[in-house]
Amino acid sequence: MSINRRQALSRIIGISTAAAGATLMGTSAFAATNADGQYQLALGEKLKYVPLDPMATAKLAYETGGGCMHQVFHSVITMLAQSNSADVDKFKTIPTALAGYGFAGVTGQGTLCGNLNAIGMLVNILDDINGQNSAIISNTFRYYENTTLPLSTPEFVAGIGSTAEKTALVGSSSKAMSVLCHSSISNWSRASGLAFAQKGERCYRLSASMAYYLVELLNRAYQGENIGALPGSKPSLEAQDCQTCHGSTGTLGSAASVKTDMECTTCHTGHFN
Repeated sequence: MSINRRQALSRIIGISTAAAGATLMGTSAFAATNADGQYQLALGEKLKYVPLDPMATAKLAYETGGGCMHQVFHSVITMLAQSNSADVDKFKTIPTALAGYGFAGVTGQGTLCGNLNAIGMLVNILDDINGQNSAIISNTFRYYENTTLPLSTPEFVAGIGSTAEKTALVGSSSKAMSVLCHSSISNWSRASGLAFAQKGERCYRLSASMAYYLVELLNRAYQGENIGALPGSKPSLEAQDCQTCHGSTGTLGSAASVKTDMECTTCHTGHFN
C-alpha cells in the first residue's frame, strides 16, 4: 500500500505524540520505574525471598551499626542482595539507611522495639514465603515478648563473632514481656542491675538474635511449613482471655473494643486500674 506525503507526515506526528504521552505518564503507568527509568519499589510489590544462612545474617546484624532497626533490616536486605533471588538487583536498590530512625523504640521514645519495626517493614515486601507474611510477623513478635533474650549459648556467641569477655557486658538475658523497647530495657535492667546507657552489647546481640530467628522462620515458610499453625504465632492464653471481652468486632457489655495481639497484663493489671 502506498501513502502520500501528507499521510506519512500525519502518521509520524501521531507516533511522536503517543511516545511523548508515554514519557509524560511514565512514573504512574509503569509503577516500579521513576521518571529516569530507574527501578523503585512500588506499594504492595513483593520481592522473591530465597533461603539464607541464619548465622551469617546474625553475624552481619551484630557487626552493623546504626541502631537495632537498621541492624536487622540492613543485614537481611544485604544478604538477599547477594543471593540467587530472581529479584537480587531489586534488593540492591533498597536504601537500608531509611531504617535508622527505629533505634531505642523510634529515636529514643521507647515505643515499638526497632528489631520488630524492621521485621514488619522487611517481611511486608517479601514473596515466595507461601503468603505467610502476617503469620511470620505475629510469630516473631510473640517470640520477642516471651523468649529469654539475647541468645547466649557459646555456639551463638562464637557464631556472631563476639567473645566470652564481652558477655560480661550483656548482664543477664531477660524476657521483654512486651513489644515495647521500654519494657524490654526495663526488664533487662532489673535483671542485670545495669542502666540504659550500658545496653550496647546487649542490644547488639539482641538484634543478632532476632535476625537469626527471623531467617530461620522465613526459611521454614519458604519450604512450606504452616507458620500460622504454630502455637507461637498466636497471642498468649492471657491475651486471648482478655480478647473474649475486649474484641475487635464486639465486646462484653460496656467493655472497650481492643485490636491487639500483644501481651496485655504487662501493663494492664486486670480490672484494677
